[in-house]
Amino acid sequence: MERPARLLPWLGSDGKSCYLITDDRGGPVSRMADDTEAIQLDMGARLLTHADALLPHTPHSDLRHLAECLTAALRDAVRIAESRQQRLEQPD
Repeated sequence: MERPARLLPWLGSDGKSCYLITDDRGGPVSRMADDTEAIQLDMGARLLTHADALLPHTPHSDLRHLAECLTAALRDAVRIAESRQQRLEQPD
């Protein structure tokens, strides 16, 4: 049975979603995607901790940058969640 394509945790040079079509879940691109997801989630968690500490004392002029960083981290987390949900729905 053919497996559906895996949504990868990065965008292509054209800004569009990238997918991996393979039957080898442990292949090099799959491992790189897993590693990238782990890094993105760790960075998001660290950013959230940093934001929690900064928000009470951050001048309004600096909030835009913080909001942009949090938005990027949230976008990564949602993409990872979508990819993992798709993989959970795949029959083995």
